[in-house]
Amino acid sequence: MHRQERSVGWPCCVGLASGAMTAISSLARSARRKRQRAKRRVDQGATSVDVSEHATASATDTLAAGEAAQQPEARRQRVLSGVQPTGDLHLGNYFGAINNWVSMQQDYESFFCIVDLHAITVPHEPKMLRQSVLSTAAAYLACGIDAEKSCVFVQSSVPEHAQLNWLLTTQTQMAWLNQMTQYKEKARKQVAGVGAGLFTYPVLMAADILLYQADKVPVGEDQFEHLCLARDIANKMNRIYKKTAYKKRRLFRIPEALIGGAGARVMALSDGNSKMSKSDPDENSRICITDDPTVIKRKVKKCKTDTQEGLELDNPERPEATNLLKLYSLVRRITPQEALAECCDDRWGDFKPKLTEALIAYLEPIQSEYHRLLDDQAFLQGTLEKGKVRAQEVAAQTLQSVEYAMGFGF
Repeated sequence: MHRQERSVGWPCCVGLASGAMTAISSLARSARRKRQRAKRRVDQGATSVDVSEHATASATDTLAAGEAAQQPEARRQRVLSGVQPTGDLHLGNYFGAINNWVSMQQDYESFFCIVDLHAITVPHEPKMLRQSVLSTAAAYLACGIDAEKSCVFVQSSVPEHAQLNWLLTTQTQMAWLNQMTQYKEKARKQVAGVGAGLFTYPVLMAADILLYQADKVPVGEDQFEHLCLARDIANKMNRIYKKTAYKKRRLFRIPEALIGGAGARVMALSDGNSKMSKSDPDENSRICITDDPTVIKRKVKKCKTDTQEGLELDNPERPEATNLLKLYSLVRRITPQEALAECCDDRWGDFKPKLTEALIAYLEPIQSEYHRLLDDQAFLQGTLEKGKVRAQEVAAQTLQSVEYAMGFGF
């Protein structure tokens, strides 16, 4: 490199052949171009960018400008997760996801999104969707997500999600999507007018994950197959576009699963064998984090039990006893075994008031903060806007790399 740069100022030597002179001239032009590209990369990384100077920068130069951001020194491992803004969050969402996210903030660079694009794969009310986005953001923060430590944003506010989704869709085999059991289950419930979005939404989920180069993805048992699909797509793209990728680098990190521990799967109050879900038409099947004490008392009173006296853990013939004991242990912040030791001789008439009281006490501080935040919508919107800016910085780099590898841009 140094010899090439010095050749720019070398004098014409009588003894040099004309072919050698041509080679030296070519090296000089190459060296000048390299220095000009380096200068542009430095300028592009500055706070103030001269748009006219860089208006004709090539796709290669743009990728090089983001190189330092893509490979920060000792980058912490990155986590991404999200919840749909459909209805109020319930204890299944809280203990299965959000409560675990809070501790992750200390160990990972965390991206937590409100996945509103996923919410429209089934019939929805536009006004309610818009309101639910803000209420979900308030719930995230009230449950302990710190917007100063984590990137909290709305999926649809970052257009790179939809853009990468299409690019990945072109590379996803139909056979892979046909294997997704989630689609089959949801299609059975949504008898009329099943849309293509419900069939292909696992690809959008893959785009969500891969766009941020996530190292870890918190998943429950029912979402694990979607993470496997994301890994398959990433491996395929890395293999097919290796030669055309910028500097032949892999396009995507291969994400790994973070399986939750206790409380990762909270079951419905109406059926100890079914997961607590927002889509369940029976509102009494779930405890929402916004339920007031009267509603909680009514739901617990109506929850499904059995005719046997005393409580048990992990008896397959008594799923409701196991479910309610585990729920009690979660809101009391004790182990299921400690809960069993305390309540094993209780009748249902004794245990249900205990569970009700524990639920109300646990949710009271969360609800108080939730309502305070919901009254300050300007703060919520500002928080989501900051998250959008940060998310888009990362998302744009990934999308540029993929587009370049696939042949878009010059």
